[in-house]
Amino acid sequence: MTIDTRALGFGSSERAVYAADPWTTRGRLYQEDGSPTRSDFQRDRDRIVHTTAFRRLKHKTQVFIAQDGDHYRTRLTHTIEVAQIARALARALKLDEDLAEGVALVHDFGHTPFGHTGEDALHEVLLPYGGFDHNAQSLRIVTKLERRYAEFDGINLTWESLEGLVKHNGPLLTADGVGTRGPVPQPILDYCELHDLELATYASLEAQVAAIADDIAYNTHDIDDGLRSGYLTFDMLEEIPFLAGLMAEVRARYPHLEPSRFTHEIMRRQITRMVEDVIGVAQQRLSLLRPENAADIRAADRVIATFSEGMAETDRQIKAMLFKRIYRNPDIMRIRAGAAQIVTDLFAAYMANPKEMQSHYWVDHIAGLSDAPKARHVGDYLAGMTDTYAISAHRRLFDHTPDLR
Repeated sequence: MTIDTRALGFGSSERAVYAADPWTTRGRLYQEDGSPTRSDFQRDRDRIVHTTAFRRLKHKTQVFIAQDGDHYRTRLTHTIEVAQIARALARALKLDEDLAEGVALVHDFGHTPFGHTGEDALHEVLLPYGGFDHNAQSLRIVTKLERRYAEFDGINLTWESLEGLVKHNGPLLTADGVGTRGPVPQPILDYCELHDLELATYASLEAQVAAIADDIAYNTHDIDDGLRSGYLTFDMLEEIPFLAGLMAEVRARYPHLEPSRFTHEIMRRQITRMVEDVIGVAQQRLSLLRPENAADIRAADRVIATFSEGMAETDRQIKAMLFKRIYRNPDIMRIRAGAAQIVTDLFAAYMANPKEMQSHYWVDHIAGLSDAPKARHVGDYLAGMTDTYAISAHRRLFDHTPDLR
């Protein structure tokens, strides 16, 4: 059957001049023929969804350990929420929706089991060998660790998708080559030797909307999960003027609403107001910058997709509340300590006897390596674990495994 590619639809045909153009992509590290039915950014998104790393997100902690309840967010449900918001922002700003969605879907690939607790523990044990950074780990996964294709390691994403993965939170280097947030992780520098991601510039606007969508999503769903868990109450939300205003608005319209519906009405308004705020700021900054192409976005002296000053202050207030009431709650801290012990114990066990990493594809070759490369393989293995797999592995190797409830 012959396909008439001229009659195919590839998503929105009305892209702004500053949007990333899938038809003029900077390409892939390994050259491939194009697809007659999908743009390169569509192929990137599809490849991301089909990875092992994406499937593992369903059993990785966002804030609450999955065994605490079926309705708490996991890394996977968080990622889907981020992608939905990123796509809405991209559509409003006439960007390439597929690229924005792809960056959102891949942004958390490098996270360890047990959320930031696992990342902190893994960073601590890997400090003598260069440490651990989840963003750099995401890059390692999609350029090296995924083993699916016959002709290359990784999934061979386009330059634009990799740029968005690495730089969605802003440039990693100043114009003088100084790290903007400390030293650039070595895996990122190593990859840029092969495929320069231009670490001193901003990423595409598609990547920027994915980054701010991440903030919007977790600010909202951590409140939702916090209310579900009992660590947050409606009275605590009243302490933040923005949330108090939303609650008053809902009460005025629905004075007798049950708590679950009341929560949802607050959350949906929070997402809407934050999304609209970002769109307004982006439109204002675009009107001042007057970009003629995507390169002008990268060369700008500041981020385009971000919160207004007022919403940024609300963002800070929400994060401070979540940190105080949830992330540093004594019950959560006890669970975090147990999760950190699991990661630390497993690292020590695998360094002592790499053959205990039974499902690692390179296990037969690791024992003879020096400590630094061996530690990086152990780090890769641990970072790829789900919560459930890490707990099971610890129970197999140790007499006592911390209770994470």
